[in-house]
Amino acid sequence: MVTPTHDGTGAAAIEARGLTKAFHTQSVLRGLDFTLPWGACLSLFGANGSGKTTLVRTLATLTRHDSGTLRIASLDPARQATEVRQTIGVLTHQTFLYDHLTGLENLHFYGRMYGVPAMDTRIVELARALDFERYMSRRVHTLSHGMQKRIGLARALLHRPRLLLLDEPETGLDQHAIGILERLLKDHCAQGGSVFLTTHNVEKGLTMADHVAILVDGRIAYYQPRALVTPADFRSLYIRVAGVPV
Repeated sequence: MVTPTHDGTGAAAIEARGLTKAFHTQSVLRGLDFTLPWGACLSLFGANGSGKTTLVRTLATLTRHDSGTLRIASLDPARQATEVRQTIGVLTHQTFLYDHLTGLENLHFYGRMYGVPAMDTRIVELARALDFERYMSRRVHTLSHGMQKRIGLARALLHRPRLLLLDEPETGLDQHAIGILERLLKDHCAQGGSVFLTTHNVEKGLTMADHVAILVDGRIAYYQPRALVTPADFRSLYIRVAGVPV
């Protein structure tokens, strides 16, 4: 396994060493090690049940790991959860939007919670970038899953986090929205931010990644710079390492 180091401009975006997590007697993360540098996107692949969502929730301070060390932008999530949450933007299978509020009301709520400066300008900027301006005044429960996800992504980006944690972000998005997502993530990394995302989609995951990893039974079984793997080779490797078709 090759683990990238940070780029020398400061601490890495994520540093995990010997990370473990169990639910009752079921081990989910088993001595997991990896580092994500600033300015890079890591696409994590893995079969259902491999621990991807648990890892995202752990990185996002939604679940606490049992042992090992974890640093998010040099911060300890166990002791500095509030500071970590200011640093990260999170999108899981839940959008964390309130169904009875409009998209605009949701973004205003989160903007106030994070103390976003020039909040109205920032909301308009994201609505244009993600192409949901005409849906902002509609209540969330009336919107399609894909549109809800766009607004959920805007919520994650609202406070300009340095690190994005995205659990299968392309699920439910049409090709237009996926193209928007790819451009946003590329721009985010070009500006020095980092992205950690999980996916089942080999094509899209490779397109967005600077580093690729495969999670098997709660351990990183493979980790390489994207430039060192071809899509065909990675598909074969994924089948062999994870034991799942792609």
